[in-house]
Amino acid sequence: MAFCVTIRPSFADTSASSLATQLDQAEGLRTADHPRFLRQLDALRLHITSMSARERWHLRYLEAWESSFQGDYANAEPRLRDVIDHADDPALSVKASAILMGDWGSNKRYEEAFELANQLVARLPTTQDKLARFVALSYLSQLLRTAGQYDLAASYAHDMAQDLPPGETSCKPMSLELTALYDAHELTSTSPELLRALESCQIAGESVFINTLWLVKASIHLDENQPEKAVELLQRIAPSIHRDQYYSSMLALQTELAQAYLKQGNDGAARKTALAALALSDPNDVSETLRDAYHVLYSIEKKQGNSPAALTYYEHYVAQDIGYLNDVSARALAYAVARQHVIVQKLETEKLSRQNNILLLQQALDAKAAETSRLYIIVLLMGLASATLWLFRLKRSQLRFKKLSSIDGLTGVFNHQHFMSEAGRAVQQLERKLGAACLVFIDLDNFKQINDTHGHAMGDVVLRRSVTICRQQLRPSDLYGRLGGEEFGILLLDCTREQGIAIAERIRIAIDTAIVEVDAGIVTFSASVGLASTDSSGYDLQRLSREADAALYRAKRAGRNRVISDAEEDGLVEA
Repeated sequence: MAFCVTIRPSFADTSASSLATQLDQAEGLRTADHPRFLRQLDALRLHITSMSARERWHLRYLEAWESSFQGDYANAEPRLRDVIDHADDPALSVKASAILMGDWGSNKRYEEAFELANQLVARLPTTQDKLARFVALSYLSQLLRTAGQYDLAASYAHDMAQDLPPGETSCKPMSLELTALYDAHELTSTSPELLRALESCQIAGESVFINTLWLVKASIHLDENQPEKAVELLQRIAPSIHRDQYYSSMLALQTELAQAYLKQGNDGAARKTALAALALSDPNDVSETLRDAYHVLYSIEKKQGNSPAALTYYEHYVAQDIGYLNDVSARALAYAVARQHVIVQKLETEKLSRQNNILLLQQALDAKAAETSRLYIIVLLMGLASATLWLFRLKRSQLRFKKLSSIDGLTGVFNHQHFMSEAGRAVQQLERKLGAACLVFIDLDNFKQINDTHGHAMGDVVLRRSVTICRQQLRPSDLYGRLGGEEFGILLLDCTREQGIAIAERIRIAIDTAIVEVDAGIVTFSASVGLASTDSSGYDLQRLSREADAALYRAKRAGRNRVISDAEEDGLVEA
């Protein structure tokens, strides 16, 4: 969830204040009293002809911030670029750059966002304006949190609190640090850090940040299986969230309410609030929040036996889940690429420095001629060897990074994007020689119950154990990847439908008979398997995927722990 950074000085009578003071006061009201900020902005526009150049740029910056706050990135970007490129004010340039970086991150332009982040980090040591540093650190913390760099995000938030601008409180730094801790699963509903952050923001009167922290606490109540507390809290803060009209908070409110109502068994209220969340969002949006809303609707329809509607919502849920996981991977990849660019630039600088040193040495050695020729050759060879070694290490690092970008970090198999790409090429090659193949989708049954009962660490152990079991049943030529969550895909090459069913059944039995030992005993698990074959579905990978997914859904609906192929209506190959 994004934050909008402001200061909050006392707001004096604007009629007796200079335009510069009024602009500073308006900036302090952005999240503390957003409706009042909008009124002040309208009043300031009436005096634009009386403003100095610096005051006009300050006004343009505030207008750009408002467009960003409303999610109107198309209008925000040209205004922010205008301030960055033309305003003769380093502090305004840093603040506008920070907001533009945050907007690019929100708009999935991750590579540009992290490149701009590198530039901002480089500018921080020379940035004297406290508010500009505060804003830059805030947006850097938010961007790094989205890339999974929780420790670094918390560190930047901590740095914000060490040198607060005039009129600012510790509310925003603590809020940013708390969201990073929550994403790192280091908070409970009674954590003292959460209580201190809420107290600080309530004293500061920062309603957007107060509501954000309450939403975090409601999420923790849901994680702790306390839906009644979550519903009571969310209903209490709903009026304040609607007053702020902050999109992320409104969407999170509806989705968390839907999840809480579902856990209470109040299906009607859960459906209503989940649909309200979808109505708030853009049809093309992909996010964890929308994924959760679709999962609520799928769960309700499935429980009520409405299979067509359940299947429709399940397809939306899977699309959101895959899209969200791909988005997480894209953010992490962009962060890694940006870091790699910094390393390359550093190496190039060091290489140039070494080359310059070698030239200076050569000039000195030429003056001494024969008596120093041996030393010259040795130094030159050492310099060349050093440069070669650095370039070799860089190349090896790039090759390793390229390999890691195609592998799922937890299980060691292909990630979703690389698996589908390789499968598409393999199926096209098979089509040319009229070979046969089977696409198998495997989903671990009741995996959430394992996480809820034994913890996410045990869930990770089960995922890795399942991968090991499957690999033991596969050939070296078969393709194997993780599609997302607890779902995996296998492409069995040169394999008829009957052979594929036999292999899938062996995998299912091997998983069903496997055990994982824990302190309290053992953990058992099973899997449902859906199979589609080129024999009946052709060589189009999208069609094979739909048929395999539909077969998997029928296996789930038929009671789980079974194999169903695309040619079966009710699935007769069972455990």
